[in-house]
Amino acid sequence: MTEQKTNPTRKGAEQLPLRFAHDASSSRDDLLVADPLAAAVSLIDDWPRWPSPVVILAGPAGSGKSHLASIWRELSGAADILPRQGEEAPHLAAQGPVIFEDADRIAFDETELFHVINSVRQHGHHLLMTSRLWPMSWPVTLPDLKSRLKAATTVEIGEPDEELLSQVIVKLFADRQLYIDDKLVAYIVQRMERSMEAAQTIVERLDRLALARGTRITRPLAAEVLHSLGNDATND
Repeated sequence: MTEQKTNPTRKGAEQLPLRFAHDASSSRDDLLVADPLAAAVSLIDDWPRWPSPVVILAGPAGSGKSHLASIWRELSGAADILPRQGEEAPHLAAQGPVIFEDADRIAFDETELFHVINSVRQHGHHLLMTSRLWPMSWPVTLPDLKSRLKAATTVEIGEPDEELLSQVIVKLFADRQLYIDDKLVAYIVQRMERSMEAAQTIVERLDRLALARGTRITRPLAAEVLHSLGNDATND
């Protein structure tokens, strides 16, 4: 049977559980480093010796961009910015390092972002941006901004392999104070969608379903969750 250490308060009659808060570790020591993340991690660790004032981390949802941004924020003391008129983003960029996350999904003023980039270049600071898409795919029309983005250092975070997904799932369960058997982790990884976002969804659903039913997290429970997400859990 699958070994799982869990808090005895999780047992009880089946009911809809409360969403207890849990803290996901996001320090440098908690970062799981594998080939898809290696180049991005190396760049973050090498700050402030960056090859250019502007660095863009590009990768799929849940690939680790926010974790790396959090690490760099703590390391550099960077301020979060939103390049829009009235937000004073260029002024903050003149004072120190700045971060703009989800640049491909959050509407920004092209002229303001252009001024932010000029500001970090002029004052010797750095701008870190995160995106699901490469900057050349952003709907930018301002020629000067396009030129600045071409000069930025873009680091791609690849899709996670099985080793990294296994480590991520173990960490996500540990963040919830749950520790599951390696064989169950392997069972999940071999049948799930290859993405960090999928790993987060699976762990959350397993935790909530086990809590609602007052049971352990087992292979049948994992199969049920995987099937509900459209994954093939029939190959046992």
